[in-house]
Amino acid sequence: MIKRYILPVIILILVVVLAGGLVWFNFFRDGMIKQFFATMQQPAQSVSTYTVEPAVWTPNIEAIGAVSAIQGVELAVEVAGIVKDIPFTANDIVEKGAPLLQLDDAIEKADIVAAKAQDVLNDQTLARARTLNTRGVGAESNVDTAQAASLAKKAEIAKLEAVMEQKLLKAPFKGTVGIPRIELGQYLSPGTVVVSLQDLSTMRVDFTVNEQNLNLIKMGQLIKLSLSDADQPYEGQITAIEPRIDPSTRLVSVRAKVDNPEGKLRPGQFAQVRVELPKEEGVFTLPQTALVSSLYGDYIYVVRPAPDAAKPADAAKPAADAAKPADAAKPAAAGATAEKKEPKLVVAQVFVKPGRRSGLLVEITKGLKQGDIVVTAGQNRLNAGSVVTIANDVNPANTTDSGLPKK
Repeated sequence: MIKRYILPVIILILVVVLAGGLVWFNFFRDGMIKQFFATMQQPAQSVSTYTVEPAVWTPNIEAIGAVSAIQGVELAVEVAGIVKDIPFTANDIVEKGAPLLQLDDAIEKADIVAAKAQDVLNDQTLARARTLNTRGVGAESNVDTAQAASLAKKAEIAKLEAVMEQKLLKAPFKGTVGIPRIELGQYLSPGTVVVSLQDLSTMRVDFTVNEQNLNLIKMGQLIKLSLSDADQPYEGQITAIEPRIDPSTRLVSVRAKVDNPEGKLRPGQFAQVRVELPKEEGVFTLPQTALVSSLYGDYIYVVRPAPDAAKPADAAKPAADAAKPADAAKPAAAGATAEKKEPKLVVAQVFVKPGRRSGLLVEITKGLKQGDIVVTAGQNRLNAGSVVTIANDVNPANTTDSGLPKK
């Protein structure tokens, strides 16, 4: 009877032991996994850095301007007529007074010939009337009538010559002509635009600045002009400042003159304008890539030695003293040199107060000190305390356009 219950009891004990073992194994495995991840060293992140030093800061005012020729017009005809001759081609550089368009003036020429013939007759009639009046056989009124007729005809001739001159369109100044907008034989009405004439040797740029910067703008101040972010190849001077502030935009219009010897600037282009202000010394600046903005403020990452990286210098002395023979110490020293590693570096999150911005630079007014090593690239992979390695082979701070010296 007892033997009948022994086998089930043994089976029950084995099941309980097996179940307990499985439960213990699961707890043990989870604990080991947690311990592994808690003590696992995160791989060092490669970052680019810039060492903070006081620099010379050149503040400036940036704006977008529109380029136009200092002399540029759309030439149009004053009178109606048929196009007889177009003595220019597109992009010709013409001198002042050069002919650009000739309308048919045959009728005006014929009228002038007829008027001049009549003018000769009127002059003869006037001379005869004066002779008769001197001899006392002609009335004074005849002299006045003949003189009036002569003057009227001369005025008519002058009018016909002026109309004929209007049939010839001339360049009002030296410049470059554009594409002709008319064709031979075309009938033109008064006001029809013929061609554009632009003096490309000197350009002007119109831009606006806000009213807060109005007191920083002066006549004759230097500006730099470019058509892209790459460089500032053109220089000019401010020639006019609008005395009135636009009440709707609170902006002030400014005009500057820019030399254009190579003719690369063209009327109608948009350009980036930079008004340079007096230089300031001892200013802390950073590449704008180093600054990170968040809801809590602007911050940067500063590279510092890890807290456990520094070790006492005397800690290695007992090991060195243990080797008595001189020759035995040499391999140990060689091994120590081979095993020597660079100090471990971590980053700290430092909140800063940014100031003015200029190009690729930003001024830092609070939170920086001289000698700080600031991360300029790779911040998206970092947290406070992250281990980093410095790799400045490709560094946004090491560009001449940013105005920073290479570090």
